[in-house]
Amino acid sequence: MISSAGAVSTPAAAKHPVRPALLLGALGVVFGDIGTSPIYAFRESLKAAGETAGEATVFGVLSMVFWAVLLIVALKYVVFVMRADNQGEGGTMALLSLALPVAGRLRPTLAIIGLAGASLFFGDAMITPAISVLSAIEGLQLVTPVVTPYVVPIAAVVLIGLFAIQSRGSGRVGFLFGPVMAAWFLTLALFGLYHLLQQPRVLLALDPRYALAYVGDSGASSTFAVLGSVFLALTGGEALYADMGHFGRGAIRINWFAFVLPALVLNYLGQGALVLTDPAAAANPFFLLFPGWLLAPFVGLTTLATVIASQAVLSGAFALVQQAIQLGAIPRLEIRQTSEESIGQVYVPQLNWLLAAVVLGLVFGFRSSDALANAYGIAVAGDMMVTTLLVTTVANGLWRWPPYLVFPTAGLFLILDLTFVGANVHKIPAGGWFPLLVGSVALTLMLTWRKGREIAFERRDKDAVTMTDFIAGLDGPDAPIRMRGTAIYLTKQTQIVPAALALNVRHNGVVHERIVMLKVTTERVPHVSETKRVTVEPLPSGFSLVWLTFGFAEKPDVMAALRLHRDVVGVDPDTASFFIGREKPVPSLRPELSSWQEPLYAFMARNAVRSPDYYRIPPPRVVELGTQVEM
Repeated sequence: MISSAGAVSTPAAAKHPVRPALLLGALGVVFGDIGTSPIYAFRESLKAAGETAGEATVFGVLSMVFWAVLLIVALKYVVFVMRADNQGEGGTMALLSLALPVAGRLRPTLAIIGLAGASLFFGDAMITPAISVLSAIEGLQLVTPVVTPYVVPIAAVVLIGLFAIQSRGSGRVGFLFGPVMAAWFLTLALFGLYHLLQQPRVLLALDPRYALAYVGDSGASSTFAVLGSVFLALTGGEALYADMGHFGRGAIRINWFAFVLPALVLNYLGQGALVLTDPAAAANPFFLLFPGWLLAPFVGLTTLATVIASQAVLSGAFALVQQAIQLGAIPRLEIRQTSEESIGQVYVPQLNWLLAAVVLGLVFGFRSSDALANAYGIAVAGDMMVTTLLVTTVANGLWRWPPYLVFPTAGLFLILDLTFVGANVHKIPAGGWFPLLVGSVALTLMLTWRKGREIAFERRDKDAVTMTDFIAGLDGPDAPIRMRGTAIYLTKQTQIVPAALALNVRHNGVVHERIVMLKVTTERVPHVSETKRVTVEPLPSGFSLVWLTFGFAEKPDVMAALRLHRDVVGVDPDTASFFIGREKPVPSLRPELSSWQEPLYAFMARNAVRSPDYYRIPPPRVVELGTQVEM
């Protein structure tokens, strides 16, 4: 068996040193979501309190916001969860890839839990752009009420522009948006600090006893209502981990602790100080931080910041889809690599425009950030709870942390997650049903696709001939004719004859003199070095087995890999013919898929990107042979 050597694969962002340009790009993509939470989080929390914004209420809500951000975002995600980087990649799929090999008997259950968490992230990716941009455009109403009827149309135009530039790639968008976000956080910090200095006693809210006192005085129902709105300050925390593959853990951690966290804390304290001075400001404490003459330009800056907030979850959604495809959880879609430096930066056209359609539907359906706040939270809280379960499995099984360290840490985070999930349950009738519906649909599609593929492969290969018997039969009296040239057959099973080869022999009665059985595999790591890319096993009668191995965050470019390693493989891919089997699912008299899953799987199979396109094999070199597979 021969392995390739020599070249080096494109590295993940985590492999690059932390440079000012990288910090600026990360600031422009990763922190937009959580960085725009002050626009509505404190306002909605005071509204949920349902009482006059007195000192006890302001201190209690501020204390809950501060400690929630510190414990969930800073401690859980930035310090703890970001340790679970899968060769630089983050997100639910990367974490699931680390957890499954060490899950033991819980592996099937954990796989479903992980896919459920990934599904909930899509709900977040749809609501974040809608609520962020709407909340910013609504600030124009404080400048002039004339704009009120046009808030929704203006928001729609802004969002269309956002989705239109996604094809440029998150790296380029990040460096474009980075200076804007730097100005944004600096502005948050300065005006928050200004009002804090007017009421320095608001610093008392950093004492957790004020949060506990508010909980004790308000009762369970009121506390849960407020916590459901406090949770809005945490949305975007999961995007920090999901976007880790774009810019690396180091850049995200430095930005968070040195710049983003201080700016957020100062701004929340400034809003609290303003409300202590003028309780009427509780109606919109964020925009009222700024003097009237500065309000119009600041609304413009806020609009840009909320567009960037949307970029954080969109980048995470693209990365998540790419990883899910590589792991076989969803059908193949078109993936465009947008960076030559970092392979984690991708663009998925179908997903981009699907998200655009749904986000615009949310804007025109809910029509205000207040209404969307009811839909926001439950999906993110569920995704955060899934992350806790997965990272606990990794800490226990992969990092080998002692139980006395793993379980108290996991227990603390799980209690917090369950608290916030419970606090968001009351939002379900008022809009929380939407992200849950999106998550349910996405999970159903994933589970149906996985089950359908398993059945299709099992039935297709049921009566297949072994490679050993097939090669031995080439010397027999009824052997097919050997013709000149090289044929490359894509296969999933190296021990049996691929369906395309069997069909070629059955219909044409010929076998090429040089046969390569090519298996493309995806490792549970984001990137595979070129030294481990190709493995070759020679077989008798001009046959050979070739394995091409890619990471789940890489684009499987078969032609590029074969060209680079042609000396090891022993064939020139530009002169070979590629034979690919194509299965058409048809109903079975003894179905293994339920009656509603059959048409769903068939629809996904028909609309999946074809193998030659996905593997970047030129159409003139491809021969497709189809067969029907009963489901």
